[in-house]
Amino acid sequence: MVSIWFFIGISLLVNGLLILGAGLYEWQNPPAHPEIVLFKLHAGLWWGALMTVIGAVYCYYFKPGQKKT
Repeated sequence: MVSIWFFIGISLLVNGLLILGAGLYEWQNPPAHPEIVLFKLHAGLWWGALMTVIGAVYCYYFKPGQKKT
């Protein structure tokens, strides 16, 4: 049986990678007139990296076929 946390980890990992990719693109190609307050903090990079790490940890700890402790 596959744990639901494994699928949550996959979801976090995939969404984190997408957000991180969009954040990297936005960092390399900033808009001419950013209308977002605190744009310089690059929230997409931080949240994308955090979600990617958490998703990878969930996928590692809850991978199928792993013996429960």
